Amino acid sequence: MRPDTGSRVLHVKEGSDDCGDGSVERPFRSIQQAADVALAGDVVMVHAGTYRESVNPINGGKDRYDRITYTAAPGEHPVIKGSERVNCWQDRGNSVWTAEIDNSLFGSFNPFATPLKGDWLERPSTWNMTLGEVYINGKSMYQAPDVESVRNPQMRKTGFGPDWVKEEEPVAHPEDTVYQWYAQVGDRTTCIWANFQGYDPNASLVEINVRPTCFYPLRTGINYITVTGFEMAQAACQWAPPTGDQQGLIGTHWSKGWVIEGNDLHDARCSAVSLGKDWSTGDSESTRWGYKPGYQTQLETVFRARHAGWDMETVGSHLVRNNHIHDCGQNGVVGHLGCIRSVIEDNDIHDIGNKHEFFGHEIAGIKLHTAIDVIIRHNHIHDSTLGIWLDWEAQGTRVSSNVFNDNIRDFMIEVTHGPCLVDNNVFASAYNLDNVAQGTAFVHNLFCGSAQRRDVLDRFTPYHLPHSTTVAGTACVYGGDDRIYQNIFVGGEAYLPGVTTRGTETYEGCPGSMDEYRDLVHAHGPGDLELFERVKQPAYIDRNVYLNGAQSCSQDIDACKVSDNPRFKVATDRDGSVWLDGELPEAMFHMGCCIVDTAMLGAPRMSEERYEAPDGSPIAIDRDLTGIARGDAPVPGPLEELTPGKNHVRLM
Repeated sequence: MRPDTGSRVLHVKEGSDDCGDGSVERPFRSIQQAADVALAGDVVMVHAGTYRESVNPINGGKDRYDRITYTAAPGEHPVIKGSERVNCWQDRGNSVWTAEIDNSLFGSFNPFATPLKGDWLERPSTWNMTLGEVYINGKSMYQAPDVESVRNPQMRKTGFGPDWVKEEEPVAHPEDTVYQWYAQVGDRTTCIWANFQGYDPNASLVEINVRPTCFYPLRTGINYITVTGFEMAQAACQWAPPTGDQQGLIGTHWSKGWVIEGNDLHDARCSAVSLGKDWSTGDSESTRWGYKPGYQTQLETVFRARHAGWDMETVGSHLVRNNHIHDCGQNGVVGHLGCIRSVIEDNDIHDIGNKHEFFGHEIAGIKLHTAIDVIIRHNHIHDSTLGIWLDWEAQGTRVSSNVFNDNIRDFMIEVTHGPCLVDNNVFASAYNLDNVAQGTAFVHNLFCGSAQRRDVLDRFTPYHLPHSTTVAGTACVYGGDDRIYQNIFVGGEAYLPGVTTRGTETYEGCPGSMDEYRDLVHAHGPGDLELFERVKQPAYIDRNVYLNGAQSCSQDIDACKVSDNPRFKVATDRDGSVWLDGELPEAMFHMGCCIVDTAMLGAPRMSEERYEAPDGSPIAIDRDLTGIARGDAPVPGPLEELTPGKNHVRLM
């Protein structure tokens, strides 16, 4: 906010008179009252209290300087909840209680009558979940398929759905089965059955979600909003596939230039922060109509958006920073199309998708499609089903200086053609990487777990003109065309059958240069597409470290291979600081590494865009994860502070 705007400060305080005018003396009672009148340059200052509402900002700012700012009052803690308290419970015996709720509480939207649905949502497949949730003392409970399951919690079936877990398999942790609910929705009332396992719900804080969002504009194009210092929780937002109307607990709704900073965002039914598309370019058409696969409708979504004016001037350029995002069913941050040229940094994201009530192919701490010129840096992503998943058109994207630990999987990149730069990250879980893409540069990372690499020859996805949403073409993923420089790979046991890679051995047989690739293609004689399908794309691999049995491909001729087990471990102290422990061999510190930069990385074969900053300027990976400058002979991996022998290095 500039000092010469002449802006107003509009105060909001819980319990104020309904006739307040926003002044200090007569504050508004609700945030929405302030949102109805706030204009560019205004500050909406919200005082401590619990605000049970869904804020719909009516106006946006003019530009990045004349914004509308929604902020917590200094030293105070305002909470926005998508829920209402229920204290009319009747004891039915054996810890089971019922509450009869008048449907007028829900208005036109009843989460308990609204199915959880959308493209790529697969399980549970034998019964329909809803958007409803019940919370006991702030902890979300589990939806049950019927009343009998509420009476007997051990009968609950999990919706967890990776291929290696059967849908009907009993829940792994008995404590996850005890707090359950089931809703019967009638014309006038909704009856909720709940098993509180010995708690008296009328003497506890029991809440049910009633609103789909906490802070979300109903209209698109509400630009330049700042939201900072809030706790937001308990919204009944819908499943958010890339083909759907991607609502979140808080969301930008096809707008530009938002700042979402310093908030505590948790317990979204699906996604906490949405930077995604709206319904106008399609809303789960594959599920809705059933005559086209989701892949085709998603491809159509991209072209519909282009026809509707999707570009860098319309949407995106958001900043999501310093938030605590946790305990959500699907995503911490989700986005498609509307996330372009955004920055997601310094967030603590954890416990995403961990309830395993439902399963689909869109679950991750950060799940983005079309992340053109997006920067994801210095986030701590842990204890989740999947850390980051970049899907389709991750072009000009940079994933830098993040720490991943204790996830089922850390990182996945899928059906994209590059350039995508993944540098200075610590991947410390047992399963680090699914590389289902091409044109990715992996530089100065630490990989402590298993990985797999796959080609995708049956889906053609778009690539773009550099730093633009203009589609330049479509292509399948032949695999390869990756750059792998100065990483540390740690060997060990395979995480799962088929997920055995602990180094670069899967690139064996790839040409080492574009000239060699071109010669091999045309050595087959005259032809066209079929010639390119016979030859692996090149891979550029040099000066990586392979420890504890990690395997290299033969072209990494300057590799360092040592059998020692470094026993890397990531741990978080009580003060929130994150540390890396490990023991390293002397040999890896004398490899002749260099500064990797735009000139060295070149350009992927398909997009022909260089690995550069969003503004087109060159980059150099001349600082490590913590910001320390690299010298002329950098240390492999993400940390310059690593030394031979034992290490105890602060990451964040």
